[in-house]
Amino acid sequence: MAVNEKTLTVVEQVNLPALNDDLAEVIAEEMNGLTIEFDRVRIPSGGGLAFEIPGDDPDNPELAKEIVGVIVDQHPVNAYWAMKYSGENNPPDCSSMDGKEGVTSDGVKKPCNSCPYNEWGSDEDGRGKACKNMRRIYILPEGEMFPLLLTLPPTSLKNFSNYLAKRIIGKGRRSYNVLTKVSLKKAVSGGGITYSQASFALAGVLSEEDAKKMEEYSRSIKAITRKLEVAADEYIQTESAEVEDIM
Repeated sequence: MAVNEKTLTVVEQVNLPALNDDLAEVIAEEMNGLTIEFDRVRIPSGGGLAFEIPGDDPDNPELAKEIVGVIVDQHPVNAYWAMKYSGENNPPDCSSMDGKEGVTSDGVKKPCNSCPYNEWGSDEDGRGKACKNMRRIYILPEGEMFPLLLTLPPTSLKNFSNYLAKRIIGKGRRSYNVLTKVSLKKAVSGGGITYSQASFALAGVLSEEDAKKMEEYSRSIKAITRKLEVAADEYIQTESAEVEDIM
């Protein structure tokens, strides 16, 4: 749904989850000893224009051209693998949940800003970073209790940064105060590589009542989202397009 900034619609009726208790406490009690995994949205390779969303059949994901919902959490994630990804679900050799401090697989903490693997030219072909800078976005679709997890690769970070700065923060809003539409567009690198890039747009502003609900939900869900370890398949390599889109 296209939205004109000057006549942005306040969405008065949105089917949001009922929050009578602290969500984190409820989940901690009901799922004691269990692990929760959020459904992960896949960005296709090769310039595809439809997201892959897990459905009832795990072998046949649903396809969606756009996702509309409330961003209830978003944060940077860094991950470094010493060996190139080959399809195995190996945890990273070092990862960071805030983009500032990394923790190696043996528990050693290191600052990201001075790590040699987080410098340009440190990857195998000398064009990008050996440590991959990503961003996790948890978006809650209408009528759902748990958000979808969309991990942005480096090639989509600029689009999200511009959206967040110009359409959210710059307008005095928070990401959990609005409905966000996420879609895909094709991009082509200087080397002729076609890839898929996430694009963001405002779909509406929540009412004051719903905005307060989402603020509470956001606070609660962060107690869970910020503890989830990085998975090997979260990063999708976009070859040489990665560098060109960030610089």
